[in-house]
Amino acid sequence: MSGSDHRTAAPVCLPEHVAIIMDGNGRWANMRGLPLLAGHRAGGEAVQRTVRAAIRRGVKWVTLYAFSSENWRRTPGEVADLTGLLRYYLRHKVAELSREGVRLRVIGDLSRFPDDVQNEARLAEKVTAGNDTLVLVLALSYGGRADIVQAAARMAQAVARGELEASAIDETVFATALQTAGMPDPDMVVRTSGECRLSNFLLWQSAYAELVFLETPWPDFDETHFDTVLDIYSRRERRFGARPVCK
Repeated sequence: MSGSDHRTAAPVCLPEHVAIIMDGNGRWANMRGLPLLAGHRAGGEAVQRTVRAAIRRGVKWVTLYAFSSENWRRTPGEVADLTGLLRYYLRHKVAELSREGVRLRVIGDLSRFPDDVQNEARLAEKVTAGNDTLVLVLALSYGGRADIVQAAARMAQAVARGELEASAIDETVFATALQTAGMPDPDMVVRTSGECRLSNFLLWQSAYAELVFLETPWPDFDETHFDTVLDIYSRRERRFGARPVCK
């Protein structure tokens, strides 16, 4: 559904966890004749608006697809720009997030980033660990298939060591080996900029998520768009194969 499908009434049913594929930074910049870095910077500002909107509306978890495992295939210059912006936000915005009660969590293969970025990310997780207004999850160098594969390997290793019976592995046990262990599954996955695919994002976790696709490029995403997706969610019937439910 597009962002035009919006009602002004407050949502009756709020999602606990909203996951967002932030797409369209490059197209936003190209449409304005700006360098690609300008699009990524504007996307960073959209992240800040989204976090504030989530806090105001009472959403407890937001996961952002900030850097996919496939993004390493981009040009060295763009990877350097993205890494530089990540470094800046980790160094200069975490204190602000913490004051607003935001806890930061990172999933993905951080080992591919420079040491200082890894250290900043782990420090941000540590200093915000006691916050409980909102959990902001950054998916960095993350891929859904790799997440599932590494979970399967961990299960196999546990069986080989005699720590786990193969017959004991069910969906609940398997989920404990995923990088998202301890997190609620996303109730809704939002993708901006008109693309209608998951692009290897939270594949296991999104099995029952509501999918919302907006034409709006990510740098233009604001509180009004956040309200739009909450309204769309509130009007969906979530059945999970049974009767409609509203979490």
